[in-house]
Amino acid sequence: MRATVILRGSHVQTTYRTLISLLAATGMRIGEAIGLDRDDYDAGSGMVTIRHGKFDEARDLPLHPSTVAALEDYLRRDDRPRERNTSTLLISSTGKRLRYTVVQPIFKKLLHHCGIVPRSATCRPKIHDRRHSFAVSTIVDDYRTGDPDSRVAILSTYLGHADPGSTYWYLSAAPELLALAGDRLERHPGGHA
Repeated sequence: MRATVILRGSHVQTTYRTLISLLAATGMRIGEAIGLDRDDYDAGSGMVTIRHGKFDEARDLPLHPSTVAALEDYLRRDDRPRERNTSTLLISSTGKRLRYTVVQPIFKKLLHHCGIVPRSATCRPKIHDRRHSFAVSTIVDDYRTGDPDSRVAILSTYLGHADPGSTYWYLSAAPELLALAGDRLERHPGGHA
């Protein structure tokens, strides 16, 4: 988050901190986050409505109180540009909706500033990785506190997956999660991980 200081303008810095934090806290897709309008966010209920998710599916996401507080701070900023023909939640320096074609290179610039480099041409850090991290962290927490099986269906719905198999795909290559599942299998031979 500190890397955003390299971006031009305090509003732009805050917008990217808010965007990246929102992705990390909710696991939503980048297109869903930049597609949010102010009317999709309800501070009172602590909810955000994704109206056009993948396959144009809508869903409501409860937000952590700290996420609500951060969004409220963002919306009250004095340096927020006037929206131009849009009521977008996350707004560019020109008063328009953020575009993926602009967000992706800025995210890459932030990674470079932090010294985070691709491991190979096919293994590059991407903004979508925040979604994978959210899914893995949620299930890792479940392994540590009790029953991970009970929440995979809820996580799948929260992420907007039509099939829980898509959620399991996110989890399949996470070494920490595989270690926890292995430990659980050793403690409960013949049982479920």
